[in-house]
Amino acid sequence: MIFNTGLFLWLFCAVMFVFYALRKHDTPKIIFLTLFSFYFYYKSSGIYFLLLVISTFVDYSLGEWIYRAETKAHKHFVIVISLIVNLGVLGYFKYTNFFYENYMALTGGNFHKLDIFLPVGISFYTFQSLSYTIDIYRGEIKPIKRILDYAFFVSFFPQLVAGPIVRAKDFIPQIYRPNVVTKEMFGRAVFLIVTGLFKKTVISDYLSINFVDRIFDEPMLYTGLENLFGVYGYALQIYCDFSGYSDMAIGIALLMGYEFCLNFDSPYQSSSITEFWRRWHKSLSTWLRDYLYISLGGNRHGRARTYFNLFITMLLGGLWHGAAMRFVLWGALHGAGLAIDKLLKEFIFTAKSKNPIPLWQQHSKHILGVLFTFHFVCFCWIFFRAESMKVATDVLTQIIFHFNGQIFPKFVEGYAGILALMVMGYSLHFIPQNITQKAEDAVTSLGLGAKIVLIIAMIVLIVQFKSSEIQPFIYFQF
Repeated sequence: MIFNTGLFLWLFCAVMFVFYALRKHDTPKIIFLTLFSFYFYYKSSGIYFLLLVISTFVDYSLGEWIYRAETKAHKHFVIVISLIVNLGVLGYFKYTNFFYENYMALTGGNFHKLDIFLPVGISFYTFQSLSYTIDIYRGEIKPIKRILDYAFFVSFFPQLVAGPIVRAKDFIPQIYRPNVVTKEMFGRAVFLIVTGLFKKTVISDYLSINFVDRIFDEPMLYTGLENLFGVYGYALQIYCDFSGYSDMAIGIALLMGYEFCLNFDSPYQSSSITEFWRRWHKSLSTWLRDYLYISLGGNRHGRARTYFNLFITMLLGGLWHGAAMRFVLWGALHGAGLAIDKLLKEFIFTAKSKNPIPLWQQHSKHILGVLFTFHFVCFCWIFFRAESMKVATDVLTQIIFHFNGQIFPKFVEGYAGILALMVMGYSLHFIPQNITQKAEDAVTSLGLGAKIVLIIAMIVLIVQFKSSEIQPFIYFQF
């Protein structure tokens, strides 16, 4: 069940018809949306949708237990149970083979991969459920009164399988208010759905099939220049893929009167790695900050401990993305980058100059920061995308030792279509926010007929670009 398919389009139209018929009747409306959400997840993971059902009952009950506990020790005991249950289930499905393989490597045994299916989106709804019980434990929210409402919160289909990760304190209050869709909300929804479809289908999928996948499948068959642009292509591909899904999820929810926070904010415009993580996958980065980094001590125990906490948080964030050493390395690199960035800001960039810094120097510093941050992120993406450490090493070997800039004219000629798409994609990404807002306002001001024409035009464009097979979203595997 993928957003950019005809099946979802027709099903969603039917869902919206029933939803608007029930929108003034709270309980029937929530029952209907919850049942459809479970069906949506069933179409993604089959019988494993029962995991979501079990998780719903367990965490709802544990939330009540935590709230009614009379002593701090009792509350602590229950939250530990919640952590063990949620992380235990996630660990079994996602990390059993990873730890088994590493154990066999250490002991010299023969590793035979166990046949364990990874349910789609299990990492996302596990974090969402954990945020509920942890927030109750911390006294930030009260338990939801009805298990039906909690089931709706956990399973709401737009963000269920690939985010954004929604917090209970942000979403639950919306369940009990009327579903009002203003002209601005409707216009923003159309804008986000159209741009999300464009990012995913026109840019991400086309780059993936026609360029990026070929480079990363056999990097040694391509020159260093081709490998370098393959990395640039993947950086654009994963951004358009994931932000495209988030945009569509936010837009679909808006059409029903529910609001999610922005999940991506032009992350490649960042001038530091710290800023990058404030802009990239914001719902995950803030979750890691609030529930892992702060729980480890945050910045409350001195500089050395702060740097260590940053590093461990990102290391575990890398492991969350995938059960492989390359993901651990990816997280470790970002953790080190965050720690070094914080160190530099504290000891070097905080020094005040008696004379004001000229404007051209400020702009130059910003541009250099953006270029460095972008290339650091691209370097890390190599380990994220490569199927193995060998592939990552091959890509780097080709870029470092077999780079021939003299073939650039022939490269441009041979990959003219791909390069034009990349230039367009990055140009759209670096458009100033005020211009993007004007485009959104322009869509909002259109009449209903014009909005429908815009959506149809995007569907026609998608048909022209789509491959023979529907490409799943990258983050479905996490």
